[in-house]
Amino acid sequence: MPGETPSAVNVSPSPVKLGSADPSFPVDKTNLPSSRGWRGVPFKADLVAPNMTQPAPPPVVSTNTAAPELPAAEKSAAADAANFASSAQSASEQSTTIATQLNAIPSETSLSLMRRMWPFHQQTGAWFTSALMHATLFVMLCLLMHRVIKDISPVNLNVHTVSSDEPLSEELPGETSPADRSQSRLPGAASASPSGDLFGSALEDTPLGVPKLGTASKLKSHLTTQLPEVDPLAAAFSADGGGVPWGQPMGKGGGGLGGRSPERRAQLVGSGGGSERSEAAVERGLKWLLAHQHEDGGWRFNFDGAPCGNLCRNPGRETSTTAATALALLPFYGAGYTHKEGPYAEQVNHGLYYLGTKMLVTPQGGDLQEGTMYAQGLTTIVLCEAYAMSKDSNLRPYAQNAVNFILYAQDHRGGGWRYFPGQVGDTSVTGWQLMALKSAQMAGLDVSSPAFFLANKFLDSVQNEKGAYYGYTLPSNGGATTTSVGLLCRMYLGWGRNNPALNAGVAILEKLGPSETNMYFNYYATQVMYHHGGSQWERWNKKMRDYLIATQATEGHENGSWYFPDFHDDKGGRLLNTSLAILTLEVYYRYLPLYSSKAVDGGF
Repeated sequence: MPGETPSAVNVSPSPVKLGSADPSFPVDKTNLPSSRGWRGVPFKADLVAPNMTQPAPPPVVSTNTAAPELPAAEKSAAADAANFASSAQSASEQSTTIATQLNAIPSETSLSLMRRMWPFHQQTGAWFTSALMHATLFVMLCLLMHRVIKDISPVNLNVHTVSSDEPLSEELPGETSPADRSQSRLPGAASASPSGDLFGSALEDTPLGVPKLGTASKLKSHLTTQLPEVDPLAAAFSADGGGVPWGQPMGKGGGGLGGRSPERRAQLVGSGGGSERSEAAVERGLKWLLAHQHEDGGWRFNFDGAPCGNLCRNPGRETSTTAATALALLPFYGAGYTHKEGPYAEQVNHGLYYLGTKMLVTPQGGDLQEGTMYAQGLTTIVLCEAYAMSKDSNLRPYAQNAVNFILYAQDHRGGGWRYFPGQVGDTSVTGWQLMALKSAQMAGLDVSSPAFFLANKFLDSVQNEKGAYYGYTLPSNGGATTTSVGLLCRMYLGWGRNNPALNAGVAILEKLGPSETNMYFNYYATQVMYHHGGSQWERWNKKMRDYLIATQATEGHENGSWYFPDFHDDKGGRLLNTSLAILTLEVYYRYLPLYSSKAVDGGF
């Protein structure tokens, strides 16, 4: 309450040890993954490639088996080929005879020799014979191919006709992957999320009632392995009324990671609107995550086999293990628990080891997708935060490699990101990649300024009402989730607190209020409201905080988790819902406020 002195909340979690974890984090820098695609990292545990044996020789086939009877068409073709070979042999013999006669001619005058040689030149010549043979061979091959093609059975094509009432896709041909196109054309598959869409966000959001402002021009995908040249104007754009200049590293105050230390965490919970109950919910959620860590250090969206054995309901359908592992690790780092410090250092280190073994080093950077750029963004955030908070020098090359791949995967014409590198962007995937690049800046890694300039360009292409609303791939009615993602991205890209479009967007989110089912919207919208602050944040926080505390599971193997049935979170299931709920309750200290004077000047 205003006027009261905020009290610090003392949280002392008890360490939980589940299974055996890997040794401590890497110290040997000599075993970095090579550009030849070795999947591994320089951790203490040695990664030994399996023994490769030579394949067994193929079985000997008996040559005594009678040849099968050839079809009539092939017999005719074979006969033609034999006739041609015979003719060619006769022509060759004739050429040899003529050459022999030429060699037998005695030495005479030039005129007499020319007269005697002329009949032979009239009969044949080397170039003529060669041309004749090649032309004949070409004609014979054409005839043979013509007969073969005629014998091939015709292919029947089933064409699915799209009715006039069926909505068309927003993308141009070539902007989606083959998997996307095949799914969008299957009858009855209109509600299926495209391959690589972890959050199911390709489905339309609930319209916010904003009139359409016309159709924006569609940009074709432009994939290149070269980053754009540095634009000298990129650093000249600065925030209006506060914030951070485009492309410039964020300071140690607003937006930084300095609130995650135990002392600052307790202080910010008290001053930001948290409570002992919200912190207890965070700790219970972390223990649920630990109970679902696999022996290899990673997590899965499904609950098949150990350690859960399907004791929990609502498993996810997404197959990316890097995305699942990153979503599980983010809440630990959000609470200040690293692979070096805290009660869960052993388990967190084991999770980092798993991500390291999954990195595929390419000339474009460290690939951690496993089928979706969502996973690339999530794992990059984890690696950058792990390096920023621990200053573990062994982590830096892996974090930088992951960042480099995001820079490569950006649509260098439109400015966004989507499911696959170079694809024309959407707001949902772009949000995760942009937050990963901001985490890289906080960690002091190398991030090119043009990437932020292009991201702003993409947001301009999907905004409505000068930036108060944001569509998915085009400026449309705008959705609740995409609007919250777009507003948070604008905040981190330099929009000040007094920006009219930002204030209008915050008013829209407050009017909508926290969702009872869509944790993806709640995760982004809560951050927007927190950074904006004021009475709007206080009203939002009370509803959001109390709702999450009340809906956390308290019984059985699901104790400490969350699940809300929503099309955004269905692919990620209970693991995704639990991770986003914990991160939402960590909002008070996970990132320092961007605009508030409460932002401290502390280190990572």
